[in-house]
Amino acid sequence: MSEKFADKALDETDLSLLRLVQADGALSATALAEALSLSVTPCWRRLKRLQQEGYVRDYQANLDRRRLGLDVLAFVQVRFGVHGGELPNAFEAAMCQHPQVLSCHKITGDADYLLQVVARTLDDYSVFVETVLRQTPGVVSIHSSLALREIKAGSRLPLGGRQGWPQGLEQVLVTQGGVVLCGVALAAPLRAQPYGVLAVQIQRLPDG
Repeated sequence: MSEKFADKALDETDLSLLRLVQADGALSATALAEALSLSVTPCWRRLKRLQQEGYVRDYQANLDRRRLGLDVLAFVQVRFGVHGGELPNAFEAAMCQHPQVLSCHKITGDADYLLQVVARTLDDYSVFVETVLRQTPGVVSIHSSLALREIKAGSRLPLGGRQGWPQGLEQVLVTQGGVVLCGVALAAPLRAQPYGVLAVQIQRLPDG
């Protein structure tokens, strides 16, 4: 957690709420409240506080890039000849404006930046390299690695799991249509019961 929020402790209900909205940002306030055994108004207030404090930045749908014809995924290492001045800053601003660039990170090591870039074809990716990256002042090296097979891709942060649960707690698995959405830790055992479109199942976590 950043220093900005280091003094704002999150309780287990906050973490459970974050797990729920991270798993499905379209859940209504009523569904969230039922999953957490809260009334709607206190649940909504918690969520608004987490949003205002910056824990929830935004909501978006995760699209399938291949279904949309974006078959090429490249990881691009970019190195500058000069690290000071305005050239790196101009590069960062330019990368933020290109929709093909999914992420841009300033990194340690031989390269200065690591980009994640999508394209429809290798020819389209080549056009991006030639017309964007190679035309950027100050760039002296571009190294591309193409993804052959996507093993895991996502942006969900680790907020639970066995190592994240205190000993002796029950893990409530929140499911929808038989699919596990997330886990919620509760100190007291509960019976599995439906909550509208949601259902909970109890799984005892082993100590240690």
